[in-house]
Amino acid sequence: MAATAALRPEGAREQGAPAFPPPTVTARPIDRAAWIAAFRHVRHETERRAAPLSAEDQQVQSMADASPTKWHRAHVTWFFEQFLLREHLPGYAIFDERLHYLFNSYYVAAGPRQPRIQRGLITRPTMAEVSAYRAHVDQAVESLLGQVSERALEAVLPILEIGLFHEQQHQELLLTDILHAFAQNPLSPAYDPAWRFPDAAAQPGQVGLDRGIAWIGHEGEGFSFDNESPRHETLIAASRIDRALVTNRQWLAFMEDDGYTKPELWLSDGWYAGPGEGWEAPGYWRRDGDGWATMTLGGLRPVALDAPVTHISYYEADAYARWAGRFLPTEFEWEVAARDGQLPDAFGLVWQWTRSAYLAYPGYRPLPGALGEYNGKFMANQFVLRGSSVATPEGHARLPYRNFFYPHQRWQFTGLRLADAA
Repeated sequence: MAATAALRPEGAREQGAPAFPPPTVTARPIDRAAWIAAFRHVRHETERRAAPLSAEDQQVQSMADASPTKWHRAHVTWFFEQFLLREHLPGYAIFDERLHYLFNSYYVAAGPRQPRIQRGLITRPTMAEVSAYRAHVDQAVESLLGQVSERALEAVLPILEIGLFHEQQHQELLLTDILHAFAQNPLSPAYDPAWRFPDAAAQPGQVGLDRGIAWIGHEGEGFSFDNESPRHETLIAASRIDRALVTNRQWLAFMEDDGYTKPELWLSDGWYAGPGEGWEAPGYWRRDGDGWATMTLGGLRPVALDAPVTHISYYEADAYARWAGRFLPTEFEWEVAARDGQLPDAFGLVWQWTRSAYLAYPGYRPLPGALGEYNGKFMANQFVLRGSSVATPEGHARLPYRNFFYPHQRWQFTGLRLADAA
């Protein structure tokens, strides 16, 4: 039976998500100790995720879309040095000016940078030197938070907050990038032998959406990225969205019905990017006798039939929806359905493809300066994913969060749920 989701202006965070970061930027008085604790928490989590990896593991770059762990650790440190410390800590001593070329990512206004595809060639600085860089910047940021005036903190905290959420994004990439690298290794190494995919909280049925006007986007309380605003009204068509994510068992039925060999199911670009390049299953799946195994953070494992399918591209998700005679929800339909907690698997398992192109909301304006390059310049040729994944750091997921990837990419924990017209 389909339940009807209310179309109302109020938003909601992920059910049960911890508060992060501690006080909001606009809170008064500013709790310096809480912000320092938040900074330490995020920085520690990056190191915790990198800790199981050897120096050799941290150096590898397995494809152009992925980056070495060592690069992630240094890049997020560069972000704080470039955008926070240089401008707001008088007398700050740059750790090593040469690192700004190596660890800038795509901020053209911030200067030239190492080509993305060549990040794996950065054997120096060493892993130990990157750790020293992180320690230098950590000490400076904490000094900044402790010594500047209350008035100066009003300019500092929004940049610090973006830096914290930026580092959390790279914590997720750290895991997905090393998984891709390990998947290329014939030894099928495990990042964490004890790792297990969480159980799904799937419920039968659908969430029904009535035709009407819904408020979409960030409400104005707490953190958001600029691409989540302005909050605006959007027409929602009458539709129904599955509460459950598509599972591996269901995906196998698509495969067994020759879904990867039927061009009528595929977008033209998808056909040449996927089956035309030899795709016959989701990313990391391998034939294992009469069945399938898949590469996970715990190593090579048999495919868990009742787990959500993951590591699929938008092209695959779209082809599956066509095969099933259904469609992917829009990002706006997803947000309305998830708003009341009626999608129990909305967060923490897989990012969910929507059929929405990644475009600016009406009235969108990027941030001023180089930070305006964070999201806005990527609003072309990509699709929006909603929710969060098993690799997303705790407390990072939010209802209006808009993730985005190119339609052929599938090294992230990406899955889908389906929808129908009402």
